[in-house]
Amino acid sequence: MSEDKAPDSAPATEKASGPDVPPDRLAINPRSEYFDAEKLQRGVGIRFKGTMRNNIEEYCISEGWVRVQAGKTMDRKGNPLTIKLTGPVEAWYEDLGDDAPVAKKD
Repeated sequence: MSEDKAPDSAPATEKASGPDVPPDRLAINPRSEYFDAEKLQRGVGIRFKGTMRNNIEEYCISEGWVRVQAGKTMDRKGNPLTIKLTGPVEAWYEDLGDDAPVAKKD
């Protein structure tokens, strides 16, 4: 999930589905049930609490949270230790440009 220009005037959707709207929940960890390589390859932009973020490990739009890595700390299995932050989350596909539909909870 990367930090490029965000579409500011994109139409808002709540729990919308379709090929041009990112899923409600997505993770970058291949062991997660919410991992989807095809959707991640398109590039997903994330805005959390109004700020563009590029360090998101997992997000959920409907529940309003993101998981970020807690420094360089690892758990006992060698996975990055993450913390859950709550707040408004917006997601869009970066390959659609500046007019991409934004998935967010209204």
